[in-house]
Amino acid sequence: MSSHQPSRTAQCLRITLVKSPTGYAERQKRTARALGLRRLHQTVEQADTAVVRGMIAKIPHLLSVEEVSATGVASHVASHEEVK
Repeated sequence: MSSHQPSRTAQCLRITLVKSPTGYAERQKRTARALGLRRLHQTVEQADTAVVRGMIAKIPHLLSVEEVSATGVASHVASHEEVK
């Protein structure tokens, strides 16, 4: 990691598509696809970077996100239920 970025305990994020992007703006659909999410309830793991966090911030109403540490232990970050 660069010395100017804060160190995080989580190395990656487990992202699940919990709501269909159908009916939302095309830009939101493309953001879900860019995260690697193709189907409803599909889960992917992405590196914990500012770029990925920015994409998650654009569509939090469609996602459930967990931080996964190097030891494989997940901690809950956010879900669409908490956004409501």
